[in-house]
Amino acid sequence: MNKHLLIVEDNADLASLIALHVQDIGCTSDIAADGGKAMRLFEKNDYDLIILDIMLPVMDGIEVCKKIREQGKYIPIMMLTSKTSEIDRVVGLEVGADDYISKPFSIPELLARIKAQFRSVEALVKAQNGILQNDIIQTGDMSIDLNKRQVFIANKEAHLTAKEFDLLVYFSKHPGQVFTRSQLLDQVWGYQFEGYEHTVNTHINRLRIKIEQDAANPEYILTVWGVGYKFGGNKG
Repeated sequence: MNKHLLIVEDNADLASLIALHVQDIGCTSDIAADGGKAMRLFEKNDYDLIILDIMLPVMDGIEVCKKIREQGKYIPIMMLTSKTSEIDRVVGLEVGADDYISKPFSIPELLARIKAQFRSVEALVKAQNGILQNDIIQTGDMSIDLNKRQVFIANKEAHLTAKEFDLLVYFSKHPGQVFTRSQLLDQVWGYQFEGYEHTVNTHINRLRIKIEQDAANPEYILTVWGVGYKFGGNKG
C-alpha cells in the first residue's frame, strides 16, 4: 500500500501499538505526542492520512484539525474520541474530520476504517482523472473547479473546507433536487455519521457565509421548509 501516516496521540503505548499494526496494511508512520509537534511534522512531511486524538497537550486535536484544514491541501483525518463524548465527535466533524473512532477500539476496526479512507481518496482521484469537459461547473457568478477543488465567486476565490466543497459539489450536481439533512449526511459524510444531522446545518450556514452575497437571502443553497435544502443555481 505504501502509505505514510501521522499518528497524533499522547498515550505512548497506544501510539506505538497503532504504528505497529498499520505496518500490516503496508503503512509507515510518524508519531507526535502533542499538537505542536503534530503541526511541525505536518508542515515538513507529506502524509496520506492523519490519526488525531482530541485530548492533547500544547494544542488539542480540534485546533490541530482546524489548522490543517486551513492549509488547503486535502488529507483524510480520522479523530480518536472518548466513547462517551458526543460533543467531541460533533465538533470534530464540523471542523473537517473525515471519520472518528471511539476509544477503546479494536485494531481490526481501526485498520478497516483506515483502508476505507484510502479507498475514498482513490475513488475521488479516479473520478477527477475521468473528468474531461465537465471539470468545471458554472452557475451564475460561481465557478467550481472539480480537479483543483477550488470555488470562485465573481472571479474571487472562496476558501472552503474539504467537506464544504464536497457538499457544494453534491448540491451543484443535482440542481433543484430537494434533499433532507439525513440524505445529505449519508451522501457527503457517509453512513457512519447517522444521527448527526445538525452537522449538516452547521456546514450549510458556513457555506452560505462563504458563497452567498447575502447569507440571509441565499441564491444558491435554498431552504425548503419542513423538508431540507436544494440548490437554486442553474448550470451555465
